[in-house]
Amino acid sequence: MAEIINMPRLSDTMEEGTVAAWLKKVGDKIEEGDILAEIETDKATMEFESFHEGVLLYIGIQEGETTKVDELLAIIGEEGEDVSALISGAKEDASKEEEKEEATTEVESASNEDQDLPEGVIVVTMPRLSDTMEEGTVATWLKKIGDVIEEGDILAEIETDKATMEFESFQSGTLLYIGLEEGDTAKVDALLAIIGPKGTDVSGIAKNFNSEGTTDKKEEAPKPAETKKEVSKAVVSSTSSSNSNANGRVFVSPLAKKMADEKGINLAQVQGSGENGRIVKRDIENYTPAAATASVGKFVPTGQEDFDEVPNSNMRKAIAKNLAKSKFTAPHYYLNVEFDMENAIAFRKQYNSIPDIKISYNDMIVKACALALKQHPQVNSQWFDDRMQLNNHVHIGVAVAVPDGLLVPVVKFANEQSLPQIGAAVREYAGKARNKKLALDEMEGSTFTISNLGMFGIESFTSIINQPNSAILSVGNIVEKPVVKEGQIVVGNTMKLTLACDHRTVDGATGSLFLQTLKGYIENPVTMLV
Repeated sequence: MAEIINMPRLSDTMEEGTVAAWLKKVGDKIEEGDILAEIETDKATMEFESFHEGVLLYIGIQEGETTKVDELLAIIGEEGEDVSALISGAKEDASKEEEKEEATTEVESASNEDQDLPEGVIVVTMPRLSDTMEEGTVATWLKKIGDVIEEGDILAEIETDKATMEFESFQSGTLLYIGLEEGDTAKVDALLAIIGPKGTDVSGIAKNFNSEGTTDKKEEAPKPAETKKEVSKAVVSSTSSSNSNANGRVFVSPLAKKMADEKGINLAQVQGSGENGRIVKRDIENYTPAAATASVGKFVPTGQEDFDEVPNSNMRKAIAKNLAKSKFTAPHYYLNVEFDMENAIAFRKQYNSIPDIKISYNDMIVKACALALKQHPQVNSQWFDDRMQLNNHVHIGVAVAVPDGLLVPVVKFANEQSLPQIGAAVREYAGKARNKKLALDEMEGSTFTISNLGMFGIESFTSIINQPNSAILSVGNIVEKPVVKEGQIVVGNTMKLTLACDHRTVDGATGSLFLQTLKGYIENPVTMLV
């Protein structure tokens, strides 16, 4: 049966989208997970994947055309299937779907009358802040109950599968109710908060609110004084009553309670990782009897099996998915080189002698790669099923380690920037990454990636390509070692680099020529200033 694909809502503020490029054409076979098109939103150009399988029977929006969210984008079905009736009725269907979506997820368009809400009261639900987001975690509330909210104020920081993002209010009023505590996770459209006139009783609204993936009532989180003791949010060990108060009450979110009932899990045996030991969704998902009842083995009286469990963050899940996809779809091969760093060391020392100037070796590598990529566009390319895209612009992603995994902020038009400008940009992005403040558009659009573990003492390593890039450069530390120069053994400084290439776009000779050009810039860095 044919499936209508509407223009998706790929950001929280997106009202319309433009088809930047179709990656499939009418008649192509579509597998679940295939990228159908690149959609330009109000924030970035993002890939849109199919959740259906079949044949692409119809394209409703051509490249370069713009349409509102929920308008007909494409139709997928069985080969030869007649979809004329679907096409003619698409506008009516899209309109109905838009009304349904607005009634449940669009705060700014919600109808108080339809929801029997008091005048001025707005129900705020968990927003969809990325194209792949299915659930979100409240990292931090920046407002508390009773605070006056102005339109544009940041209500909370929401952790998605891609990043932790600020969520702003589209209405003014008083924050009357908070439906999810810090650390709680819920599906998109779950009750997040209620805003309205000061003093309005919204207890009935909160009690009766219901959307898919949520329950009818949201219990308030316990106050610290109500609990026996605080427990670590990240650790699950042997059985404990730390998720209960002195009266024996178990503190559990409604969603977690529902899941526990469905799975037949005794909540008394579950260690809560939410605020003040509260049991939340992830505790039920990660619960195993062995985790709750680890005991001394019968034949090993001197030891005890024990472990800690840390729930996978949305970021960690996304990293795992993307890297696995890259590793098993792009045929990787690796080129290893070792560069003489004597001139680079001297150049950096002299450059940093200028007042108020400080550049790193990593800044020099970013600049050198950017210049080399302009001469070797094949390495600066992307692979698509029907074509190869050779990028004339150079946007370099710089991998930054964060507690939850790895983020890749992007230095745009790196070949056109000076070394100090590159250094300032990398430092700013690294700080934002560690504080989870990177915006989506600061992580989008890379054409090449650099991963540098030299500062951790790593001499050489290989990296997985950051798709849709065709290559990634792994940079080791500078090592002082004996080298041969003009027939004599002397003390020198060298650095090992490994270029991982996608063999679909970058042949061995192409990658080697790129590294030769890069070698010229690194070993003679003054040429980067010419």
